[in-house]
Amino acid sequence: MSERDAVAAKTHKKDEKDEKSSATSTFPIVGIGASAGGLEACQALLKTLPPNLRMAYVFVPHLDPSRESAFREILARATAMPVTEVEEGTRLVPDHVYVIPRNCELTVQKGVLHIHQREQPRPVNTTIDNFLRSLAADQGGNAIGVILSGTASDGTIGLAAIKGEGGITFAQDSSAKYDGMPASAIASGSVDLVLPPEGIAEELTRIAGHPYVSGGIELEAVGDTRDAQMGQLFSMLRRATRVDFSEYKPPTIGRRVARRMALHKIEQLADYIALLQRDQGEVGALYQDLLINVTNFFRDPEAFEALKKVVYSELLRRRENSTAPIRIWVPGCSTGEETYSHAISLMEFLGEERTEIPVQIFGTDLSEPAIQRARSGVYRETIQADVSPIRLRRFFHRVDSGYQLSKSIRDLCIFSIQNVFSDPPFSHIDLVSCRNVMIYLSQALQRRVIPVFHYALNPDGFLMIGNTEGLLGSGRSCSI
Repeated sequence: MSERDAVAAKTHKKDEKDEKSSATSTFPIVGIGASAGGLEACQALLKTLPPNLRMAYVFVPHLDPSRESAFREILARATAMPVTEVEEGTRLVPDHVYVIPRNCELTVQKGVLHIHQREQPRPVNTTIDNFLRSLAADQGGNAIGVILSGTASDGTIGLAAIKGEGGITFAQDSSAKYDGMPASAIASGSVDLVLPPEGIAEELTRIAGHPYVSGGIELEAVGDTRDAQMGQLFSMLRRATRVDFSEYKPPTIGRRVARRMALHKIEQLADYIALLQRDQGEVGALYQDLLINVTNFFRDPEAFEALKKVVYSELLRRRENSTAPIRIWVPGCSTGEETYSHAISLMEFLGEERTEIPVQIFGTDLSEPAIQRARSGVYRETIQADVSPIRLRRFFHRVDSGYQLSKSIRDLCIFSIQNVFSDPPFSHIDLVSCRNVMIYLSQALQRRVIPVFHYALNPDGFLMIGNTEGLLGSGRSCSI
C-alpha cells in the first residue's frame, strides 16, 4: 500500500484528542423532544424540576408551522425558571428554559443556539433529531436527551448520538399519550432510563449533583490503566467478552465508566467494581457502552465524493482485464450504515457496468446486537436526514418500521462479528474504511492494527480513515 495511493478522508467535525473530556459548557444542557400529547408531559416534567439545578433546558416540540404557538406561555406557568422563545444567537444560561420557535430548525454551537430555515417540503419531521445531534457534537458528555410523548420516530437518532458522546438519555414510559417516539428510541437501545415525566425530573435532580455531571470525577484517574481497580474492571470485561480494553485511550474508558457510575448512583470506583462483580448484566451494559456503536448514512459526504474521484475510478481501471471482485472492508461497522453507504456510492459510480463487476463489501464489529441490526438492513424513517430522496427511491423500500435496503444492495454486504486484534483478517482487499476506530486506540494498539490492514490490503489498495485519527502519535491525518 503506497503513500501516494492512501486516502485520508474527513470524519466527525470534532476534536477527539481527549474524546470530549472537556465540554464547551460548564453545566449540562438538556434537550427535550415531544410531539403529539407532549405538552402535558412537558408541563409535568417542569413542575417537578427544582429551579436551581444548574442545567439549561431546551424544548423542541413539533409545533404547527402555520399557527402561532402558546407553548412558551403554557410552560412558563409550570416553573419558576425564566422561559423564553429562542432568538438567533441566544446563549444558553443555566436554570433557564428555552423553546424553539415555530417553523424552524434549531442547532447549538459552543453553547449558542442558532435558528435555521426549515427545509420544505419535508415528509418526515426531524427537528428533534437535528437539534439533539448538534447538542451531542457540541457538548459531548454534558448533553442530556429526553424524548416524551409523540408519534413517529423523531429523536431516536439524536439520543443515539448523545449516548455515543457519553451523555445520558431518557424516554417517557407507558404514561406517554402517544408512544411512537419514546418506543422507537427505546427499541434502538439508545435510552438509559425509561420513566414518567415526573420520574425523569427526579432523576435529573439526582444526577445534577453526581460527580460525573458536576465535574467531580477525575476522568483520567478513572480510566488510568495502571490503577489496580481498573485492572479488576478490565479483567472482568475480558473474561466476559474476550475483549481487552486496557489499551484503549484512558479518557475514552474513563468517561464511559463514569457514565455508568452516574446511572447507578455510584460515586466511588470501588463500589462500581463491586456492582460488576455481582451483576453480569452490568458487565454487558458497560461493554456495549465501550463499543460506541454510533454512526449514520454518508457521514461526511465529501469523503464519499473523494472516493468517487480518487478510488473508484482507479479500481475500475485496474479491472479492465480482470474478473476479480472489488472488495471493501469496514471494520467497526456498528449497525451497518457506513457499509451500506459504500455499497450505494459504488453502485452509483459503476452505473450500468455494475452487473459485470462483482462486488464484495465486508462489515465487521465486536457488537453482536449491532451486527444483527446491520444484517436486517432496516432503519428508522429519520434516515431521511442523511439519505437523499433520490437514493431512498432507488436503494430502499418502505416497511412498517421505516426503510429497508433493497435486496440488491444487501446482497453485496456481508456482516460478521470480529475482533480485529485477534480474529483472522480478510485478504485481497481493495479498500479498508476505518473511520471511527483508531481514534479510541492507544499507540500500542495502533501499532498492532496497522499491520493487520497492511496484510488485508492488496499492494496497491487504499486505506480510508478520519482526519482526526492521527496515527502513532504523528498528529496527522492518516496517510499510509
